[in-house]
Amino acid sequence: MPNYSGEWSLPTVLGARGQDLWPINGPFTYVDDVFSTYLYEGTGAAQSITNGIDFAGEGGMLWIKDRDATSNNYITDTERSLAYLRTNSSSAEVAHTATYDVTALNSDGFSVGLPNEGVNTNGNSNVSWSFLKKPGFFDVVTYTGNSTSGRGIAHNLGSTPGFVIVKCTSDAEVWRCFHRTFSAGDDVSLNSTAAVAANGHFPTVPDSDNFYVGAGNQVNGTGKTYVAYLFAHDDQRFGDNGDESIIKCGTYGPGTETLDGPEVTLGWEPQWVLVKAYDNTGNWSLFDNMRGVVTNGDDKYLRPNGSNAELTAESIIFTPTGFKITSIFSEVNQSGINYIYIAIRRPMKTPTAATEVFAVASGVSSTPTQVSGFPVDFGIVKRTTGSSGYAFTRLLQKTYLVTETTAAEVGLNDATFDHMNGILTNPSFSANTYYSWMFKRAPGFMDVVATTGASGVLTLNHNLGVPPEFLISKRRNGTSNWYADQVVNYLRLNTDDGNLGTPVFSNFTATTFDADAGTFSSGETYITYLFATLAGISKVGSYTGTAANLDVDCGFTSGARFILIKRTDSTGDWYVYDSVRGIVSGNDPYLLLNSTAAEVTGTDYIDPLSSGFTVTSSAPAGLNASGGSYIFLAIA
Repeated sequence: MPNYSGEWSLPTVLGARGQDLWPINGPFTYVDDVFSTYLYEGTGAAQSITNGIDFAGEGGMLWIKDRDATSNNYITDTERSLAYLRTNSSSAEVAHTATYDVTALNSDGFSVGLPNEGVNTNGNSNVSWSFLKKPGFFDVVTYTGNSTSGRGIAHNLGSTPGFVIVKCTSDAEVWRCFHRTFSAGDDVSLNSTAAVAANGHFPTVPDSDNFYVGAGNQVNGTGKTYVAYLFAHDDQRFGDNGDESIIKCGTYGPGTETLDGPEVTLGWEPQWVLVKAYDNTGNWSLFDNMRGVVTNGDDKYLRPNGSNAELTAESIIFTPTGFKITSIFSEVNQSGINYIYIAIRRPMKTPTAATEVFAVASGVSSTPTQVSGFPVDFGIVKRTTGSSGYAFTRLLQKTYLVTETTAAEVGLNDATFDHMNGILTNPSFSANTYYSWMFKRAPGFMDVVATTGASGVLTLNHNLGVPPEFLISKRRNGTSNWYADQVVNYLRLNTDDGNLGTPVFSNFTATTFDADAGTFSSGETYITYLFATLAGISKVGSYTGTAANLDVDCGFTSGARFILIKRTDSTGDWYVYDSVRGIVSGNDPYLLLNSTAAEVTGTDYIDPLSSGFTVTSSAPAGLNASGGSYIFLAIA
């Protein structure tokens, strides 16, 4: 029976067998609560991974793969006393040995011990995927076979499964998988490249109470033991109102073997996608946004049916509404071939503290060189002794843009985002004179959209969840000015120009915005950063200068940690202040995004204010001219 925390004063929905399936009214569950992709470095010694997944309370499955070495895909779960299986092998489960491999599934993640199966090899990079048992998302079921064809096995998924994996744990048998788009009796193997075949292992399609197995040894041999992993499809009981889905199981195709491949509309942006050709032989390919799905670049993928180290190929892009195949890569886009997929939604929970989504740091000599405390989606790094402003983005990876120039993006192999707590591995950015402002995408706060231009007005999707209030955009593959729009102002991030006229972006909604005709040239590539006001966390606003001390109320309780200000009615620089370098009652250092100038330290233009910040009477016209118009972005 599903396990819920908290007490309910409202009635619950009852499943067909009478168990509680889901509360009619909150608190609601988010994909952030039930799924995690977590990257960690092997140490060869005991360590615990904290990813927020409550295995101890709810149960679930953990999947780990060494990214750097040939090794097995390792799966364990809460139902089998930490015995493990290998998805790339038909071998029986291996009993857990006390101090080796995964040693515990905890209330906030998992623990690993001495290396044996490649889950904690000293110096190697690992990826883990954690699946929590939760109605509407995922379930784990164990059973003993009886050779009865058509046997129904009860589950607690609370809806009809979209994908079912069955493995015999007591004997060496093939992994068998049923996808919701298959006919009864059809299946594919997780540990092989074989196409779909009518093997009779799933003689009846599953329903909201049971999945059904045949009589064969691979799924139901007498006396043999089995584990089944069940994935939901489009069960809409998640999110702020309990009416959104977080997982979908579908198909796409036929493949085109061109750069303009099939596109899948999910209604949301994924963070994890598993793909397999089903009407032809082909490897399984597994992508996730933590290791890197790069727009118009090489993506990192692993093969559940193979022991390969991590591979790279331009394959797929994640869009605000799904994913698109952008490659001639046959494993995802072979001409005339159709594919099944499982997709899991990217994090969707609105942050409750600014420290969850924004950080300021100076360079350190370890990896990553810029430490945030959370996975970063966008960061600007700048040297206080004078340098360009380097803008790095998870969706792009291994490239950067320069904030004060019109230059196209530049390649940099060490511009990596596959860290849980920061960005960059380049030693050049390790000096403590380099400071970074790091942002995490989150509803209501900030989003990033990569796109290719087209003629005419272009309507773009986003996942901000509210209408954007401030947008910064740059062409990637050629020279151009930076656009910087604050709804009524058209500015350039790389210049000190005032308002240049009608903004180039318009028609802002909670899910879309328009780039006016001529903004994004046809065939060119662009990146856009979207910001909004989130109560107590961020504030996009404006003020009129007074030349006297001016308090700017952002609705904060402990002041602003980051302040970006630009004059709009006349020329003025893009000033950046932050609390790490100093927002104090005395002198406050500032940097300029539109200049390579060194940090200015001997001025007192900004003072702290619990509700936001104060612009002082000594501030120049660029910050506080009497009657001047200014826009700002502040983060608590």
